[in-house]
Amino acid sequence: MCSEEKIIDLIANRDESGMRELMERYQRPLMKLAMNMLDSEEDARECVNDTWLGVWNSIPPQTPNPLVSYVCRITRNLSVKRLRHNLAAKRNSYY
Repeated sequence: MCSEEKIIDLIANRDESGMRELMERYQRPLMKLAMNMLDSEEDARECVNDTWLGVWNSIPPQTPNPLVSYVCRITRNLSVKRLRHNLAAKRNSYY
C-alpha cells in the first residue's frame, strides 16, 4: 500500500496506478457513506464513480491533506446532489 502523499504524487503525474491504489483503499468506505445517504446501491455506485473522476480532474491544481477527507467530501457532495434530485417534488414517489 502506498502512502497518501505517494498516491497524490502519482495522480498529479497522471499515473493510473495512483487511481488504482486510491480505489482499493477507499472504495468500501465511500460506498458505505453514499449508501447511508441514498439507500440505493445504483445511485451510490454512480456517486463513487463520479468521485474518481472528480479526484482525477482536481488533484493537479489541488494537493489535499488528508486525502481521505477530500474524497469523502466529494462523495458526500455528489450524494447530497443526487438526493436532492431524487426528492424533487415531481420525482418523489412518496407523493
